[in-house]
Amino acid sequence: MNGIRPDELDERLGGGSGEGSEGTSGDEPFVLDVRPADAYEADAIDGSHNLPVYEDLRGGDESALRARLDEVPRDREIVTVCKMGIVAKQATTVLEEEGYDARTLAGGMSGWNGYRAGSIGYKLRSLWWRLR
Repeated sequence: MNGIRPDELDERLGGGSGEGSEGTSGDEPFVLDVRPADAYEADAIDGSHNLPVYEDLRGGDESALRARLDEVPRDREIVTVCKMGIVAKQATTVLEEEGYDARTLAGGMSGWNGYRAGSIGYKLRSLWWRLR
């Protein structure tokens, strides 16, 4: 299954530290956050979209996500997000089965926040992700 590191996503969203922003305007992925609405409202990636189907997916029920696929664009890469990335992987699988180009944010919001804070934990995880 495809994954994307937080630093890669940040770069694709135009937030990376590289000079210029070529390739970001039409190349930005659609960030789909599947966490409950309250978690999303408390902390989310700028520009992301919330479909609060976390509990359903966690319980093995994909129907809630499948019922709302009309809210997910088919013409863009989709990056799924949850707290740690585990449930988002389930969402990615559903999206891929439905013909979407989908990836999972490695480490979920925990990884994203660690990346943004420059934490040592994130740096170690990032090294691990790069070596795998």
